[in-house]
Amino acid sequence: MTQKLRPRTKPPEVRREEIIDAAERLFLEQGVGSTTIDQVAAGADVAKGTVYLHFESKQALLAALGERFAEKHLACIETALAATSEQDWAGRLAAWAEASVTFYLDSITLHDMLFHEARAPTREGLVDNLVIDHLTSLLGAGADAGAWSIDDAHFTAVFLFSGMHGIIDDAYLKEKRIVRSRLVKRLQRVCFRTAGLPSDASFD
Repeated sequence: MTQKLRPRTKPPEVRREEIIDAAERLFLEQGVGSTTIDQVAAGADVAKGTVYLHFESKQALLAALGERFAEKHLACIETALAATSEQDWAGRLAAWAEASVTFYLDSITLHDMLFHEARAPTREGLVDNLVIDHLTSLLGAGADAGAWSIDDAHFTAVFLFSGMHGIIDDAYLKEKRIVRSRLVKRLQRVCFRTAGLPSDASFD
């Protein structure tokens, strides 16, 4: 019986993901400033040159982590929306709010490391990202369907995305113990009122 040989190399996309995983783990454990490319290479079990084949610098690694963070946030939202009816626009907006609160709180340590500790958030990042683009599409589709009336879908998406961060950050700083359900309901109310929808009784 012929024994199958394990491949000596991995596909570039797999290797890239392993390098990002190692960087994320090390950045969280010991800080971005204290982490070297040599340590990232060792953590990913690759040569230092392999890291540089995929990322020209530590800042490039941080940028890739930021992109992956947004992709995971979007995936969380899409999963929540998939559980709602396509015609239940109020339910879809409520699901967006709940998924965003859940993802943000579950990922807040990584979020703060990526967007506050390691680098100042850029103006482009605050108003131009995958999550805002997706929310813009959701709001625009709802407006086209007559579910709500908004003047500018992108403007409203930026407002709600920024408001979501502000509401969670305020609670995180001021509340000793965050009650997620209450925070979700607060954001849902803001979303509904912004879209001109009546507040659902279940949010009270």
